[in-house]
Amino acid sequence: MEPSCESSVTESINAIYLLFSAYLVFFMQLGFAMLCAGSVRAKNATNIMLTNVVDAVVGSLSYYLFGFAFAFGEGPSENPFIGTSYFALHSIPSSSYDYSFFLYQWAFAIAVAGITSGSIAERTQFSAYLIFSFFLSGFVYPVVAHWVWSSSGWLSMSSSSLLFGSGAIDFAGSGAVHLVGGVPGLWGALIEGPRVGRFDSFGKPLAIRGHNATLVVLGTFLLWFGWFGFNPGSFAKIVVAYPNTLNQGNWTAVGRTAVTTTLAGSTAGIVTLFGRRLLVGHWDALDVCNGLLGGLVAITSGCSVVEPWAAIVCGFFAAWVLIGLNILALKLKIDDPLEAAQLHGGCGAWGLIFTGLFAKEEFIIQVYDSGLIGASRSSGLLMGGGWGLIGAQLVELLAIVGWVSLTMGPLFYLLHWLGILRISMDDEVAGLDISSHGGYAYNAHEEESGLRFYGDYMRMQNN
Repeated sequence: MEPSCESSVTESINAIYLLFSAYLVFFMQLGFAMLCAGSVRAKNATNIMLTNVVDAVVGSLSYYLFGFAFAFGEGPSENPFIGTSYFALHSIPSSSYDYSFFLYQWAFAIAVAGITSGSIAERTQFSAYLIFSFFLSGFVYPVVAHWVWSSSGWLSMSSSSLLFGSGAIDFAGSGAVHLVGGVPGLWGALIEGPRVGRFDSFGKPLAIRGHNATLVVLGTFLLWFGWFGFNPGSFAKIVVAYPNTLNQGNWTAVGRTAVTTTLAGSTAGIVTLFGRRLLVGHWDALDVCNGLLGGLVAITSGCSVVEPWAAIVCGFFAAWVLIGLNILALKLKIDDPLEAAQLHGGCGAWGLIFTGLFAKEEFIIQVYDSGLIGASRSSGLLMGGGWGLIGAQLVELLAIVGWVSLTMGPLFYLLHWLGILRISMDDEVAGLDISSHGGYAYNAHEEESGLRFYGDYMRMQNN
């Protein structure tokens, strides 16, 4: 039977919505690039920018060849751990997925490796980055995505056998994206050790500030803008009407999701502004930017299933989670130039817990059952829903930390053992731009190393 004109228009609008959301999420790569470039020293700007380009090009191939298959593949029998079909997009479009959906999920996949790169910036060999970026975006992340978002995943809200009778809510990926990117960043920072000059001989931390606050602020706003594709776009379809209502559908929930996203990020930013003012005695723009991003990371899990007032609660605690973890990292001598492990890992973990506390049953039914009359779902613990959802959220948190640690931890140790993980001290002091990429990102650059051209660097090496 041929599709009706109405259904064709509906599918077309939904496809346009998903593609536009994919473009917004991909636009976040520019935000990552600006944020990273501004957060490192000028002598490493080219290197960090190149790693962001590599995220996209390497992630495109790895996700096309097998990442999408591992995440959303459907075999003859359900596999709750990993997908088993759609390799190299074979049989796509299918009854379940089309090219628009692939593109949207690809934009998520390439964001994960970018998170990790920030934790080990300014001291990592480029060849090592190529290896772990390919492995992370092509295998480690897709497996978690399968658990959470595939209809056969063991944590999925769409599974035929819901974990604890609830399933885990990770709507846009506080856990599946941000925690997955933050945990390997922590392992990388631990195994590589701090940058030269980050701590003195007595273990006291010394500030190494990024070279351009303008780029950091620009990158933050670009990421915030892209988040409106990340969170509201995760509905995938906007033209879905809820039964027995005249004016409500996914378009209503999309608007609510954009509002909760905005409120959580804004609250975290303002709390970080005053919190850091109390701790360090001045107003720090860079801290506010990271605080704002921490709030956005935290709300990503429950953005579609919580009330706007709950998003403010989420952002408030996300700010203190980030501040506390940054203090702890310094005490443990963990050097993370972009605070990526604390921001994406810590705030991502808080986002999963927050959802288990504040998710509202009405919104859960709208998001996962299209507002089906008579449907029942476990809601947040503080919303009267019992322990099922919060239990599933904690299981997801622990499963992600365990899986990523078991895969990425040994990979970093292997790269370290092979001597291809960290650059030499001389190269680090000179800067990755001059030692690995043939020259600096800026023409005038004598203040950090005295070297201006690749020839100067080679002459220094030969002496």
